[in-house]
Amino acid sequence: MERKKFMITDLRTKKRDGKKITMLTAYDYPMARLVDEAGIDMILVGDSVGMVVLGYDSTVPVTMDEMIHHAKAVRRGTKYAFLIGDMPFMSYQVSTEEAVRNAGRFLKEAGCDAVKLEGGDEVIDATIAIVNAGIPVLGHLGLTPQTISKLGGFKVQGKTAEGAQKILEEAMKLQRAGCFAIVLECVPDLVAKMITEKLSIPTIGIGAGPHCDGQVLVTNDMVGLYDRFVPKFVKQYVKLSTAILEGFKKYKDEVEKGVYPDKEHSFAIKEEEIDKLKKTKKRKN
Repeated sequence: MERKKFMITDLRTKKRDGKKITMLTAYDYPMARLVDEAGIDMILVGDSVGMVVLGYDSTVPVTMDEMIHHAKAVRRGTKYAFLIGDMPFMSYQVSTEEAVRNAGRFLKEAGCDAVKLEGGDEVIDATIAIVNAGIPVLGHLGLTPQTISKLGGFKVQGKTAEGAQKILEEAMKLQRAGCFAIVLECVPDLVAKMITEKLSIPTIGIGAGPHCDGQVLVTNDMVGLYDRFVPKFVKQYVKLSTAILEGFKKYKDEVEKGVYPDKEHSFAIKEEEIDKLKKTKKRKN
């Protein structure tokens, strides 16, 4: 069967049928092409690009122009996956008008299918305005990295009954505001299970246990390309940084020893052409 473009309707069908949803991040063309070829349902161009690609200490410094730049590259490598642009810090907090305008850039300039906003009560108005503009919105609750200083660091959220109830209430509000799905980050698995059962829209977990309707990971974490720290919830399926470093070191060694490039990796010219060249040079002299 020919593979078709993944759509929001497919998300709803998967939740209804109890089939798990898959999502990964991507920040450039080659990684997006591989994620898409693997059959992943959704690709998130996350503001995590600030930390795992651009070298920032947090996601806060990431700008709209940086996000658009990376989202455009990812779009060029994506054919089937549903593509979501992550709205960076202060791109939707100033006013609903600015939120709609910036969300629109992801669709008009980068070719994204939807956008993601972090937060609960504080982003309801922006969410409603963006949805009313015809732009699908993915919500994000629990640990919200853009407001990490307010949360007191990278800590699990919803560990108390009050905290869990707040996340549930905000999830219900985001659903009513028109979100097509909600990311739950770093919340206890039973809390995520409760929220997933209450919502009619899918939940996508990241550090939220096995009961969510789907899962997302930062690709650079799960393939071992980011080594500042590895969150507890991340499973590293490969360790690319080790293999890449070994390749770099071998290249350096072979170049310094004159082993590379060898005849196999060089271009040849026929001897008679060399003779012609030598004769030409003699006549000129």
